[in-house]
Amino acid sequence: CAGWADVDKKIPMSMDRMFMQCSQTKGFCGVTVAMLIEEGKISLDDPVAKYLPEFKELKVKVKGKKRTVAAKNVLTVRMVMNHTGGFPFDIPTKLKKGLNRVSLRETAKEAASLPLLFEPGTKTRYSNTGIDIGAAIVEVVTGQPWDLFLKERVLDKLGMKDSTFNPTDEQLSRAISLYNIKEGKKARYRLFHPYFPLPHNGSQIHPFAGGGLWTTATDQLKFYRMLMNLGVGDNGVRILKEETVKSLLATSTRPEKLGKYSLGLHADFKTGTMGHGGALGTSATVNWKNKTLILKVVQVRGKNKALNASLKKAADKFFPK
Repeated sequence: CAGWADVDKKIPMSMDRMFMQCSQTKGFCGVTVAMLIEEGKISLDDPVAKYLPEFKELKVKVKGKKRTVAAKNVLTVRMVMNHTGGFPFDIPTKLKKGLNRVSLRETAKEAASLPLLFEPGTKTRYSNTGIDIGAAIVEVVTGQPWDLFLKERVLDKLGMKDSTFNPTDEQLSRAISLYNIKEGKKARYRLFHPYFPLPHNGSQIHPFAGGGLWTTATDQLKFYRMLMNLGVGDNGVRILKEETVKSLLATSTRPEKLGKYSLGLHADFKTGTMGHGGALGTSATVNWKNKTLILKVVQVRGKNKALNASLKKAADKFFPK
């Protein structure tokens, strides 16, 4: 650990400090979807409408014109999980109220009522909405709230005791402070990110698969080591079959021309890497072929070029060539 969890109070960074991992949550959703595919309960190419009927008839915006046309392509589970479904970054209600202030099922309903930005499967557009739809499908198939399914099948089994969508007051007392940073200027404390307004816990909080999971470095390492070790946690518990990780999480599910991304994770089977970053500067990349893991935990808004350079220098020193 290096640096401060609170710069002004000089509280040192530690492994048990809570932080909002934001979009790294997408990989957790990907694991739950992969579980159901492994069990034969979902297929990547199933129509989303098979589970969420509101997606049966979709409209697509006509570029440059104020009209829509009926979608020609069928929206599939694959598309919502790899950002090729045609959805915007997030639905209007969540952008207005907060990204963790609307339920997964309500998110899906609102998304289905809005026109897609392009024909499903033909382009990429990074979207929290698609991942939330994937989590809503998990709810339909399992009959459980997605966050409960994730807790029982992944978090608890890996021993991730501090990973939650609704942190307690005690957990929040251990939170890493958020800072605005600008090159050449002193970091400035910020109370919260506008996407996640206060309070950070309570009955108004909803699980947000696109980026709502709080966690610690200790917990995050358990999840990414499981990916690095092809489905087996440090404690010996198998979460997914080796082949499932290789074929679904470590292999891109997009058409080749649209880049490399699997189920909520950047993935390159050839090099053996997979991982994801988060809006506040966190990132994790694992390589299952050479067994390496690089995890960065910071909480900043702004371009963190200096941090990235320091990370690369540390990684180059740590990992043998």
